[in-house]
Amino acid sequence: MAFFDRIWRVIRANLTSLISQVEDPEKILEQTVLDMQDDLIKLRQAVAQAIATQKRTERQQVQAAGMSQEWYQRAQLALQKGEEPLAREALSRRKTYQDTADALKTQIDQQSTIVTQMKQNMVMLESKLSEAKTKKDMYIARARSAKASEKLNDMMGKFSPDGSVAAFERMEQKVLELEAKSEAIAELNSDTLEQKIAQLASNDDVDAELAAMKAQLVSGAAPSSLPASSVSPSADEDLATLRSQVEEGR
Repeated sequence: MAFFDRIWRVIRANLTSLISQVEDPEKILEQTVLDMQDDLIKLRQAVAQAIATQKRTERQQVQAAGMSQEWYQRAQLALQKGEEPLAREALSRRKTYQDTADALKTQIDQQSTIVTQMKQNMVMLESKLSEAKTKKDMYIARARSAKASEKLNDMMGKFSPDGSVAAFERMEQKVLELEAKSEAIAELNSDTLEQKIAQLASNDDVDAELAAMKAQLVSGAAPSSLPASSVSPSADEDLATLRSQVEEGR
């Protein structure tokens, strides 16, 4: 039995959780007000029926009390006429009606208590219904606001470091890296181009100076920039030394 009790508790817990998820506060509030209105209508009908029953019982009690009084008077008349057996019979009838009147009086008192309690319940329900109608719109507005906030918070929760914002920031960083790389390559290419241009200009100067030297050799004149005393007596050694220095500078 304990095993089945645990299973039943689990089933009830799951059903309660499912119902809680399905319940819509706005619909529940609307339906609750409608149910209270239906209950109030039924209670009013019950109060009206109880009052009608009480009034009918009061009429019956009055009639029974009247008949009791009437048979009492008949008993008096019979006794005055010397008809004692008839007077006894009249008193017996009178007692029957009197008992009925007394029973109806007790029933009327009970009905009066019930009607009073039903009227109090009706007034209380009317007050609760009026309060529910007043608060219903407020609670519905609060429920809608809570739903909107929940959706907004859910949307904001998606913008986490692992979400769209993080991906956007990574792509932004990637673009910045690509731009920086492109600028570096352009700068390197610019430096290389300038170096080449400078090298060409330097080669032009060397070629011009070499051509001038060739012209001077052809004409048999010594370079004006070199004094005569600076020419080495051993041309082959100087040439070898120059070739060695040039090769080392490469």
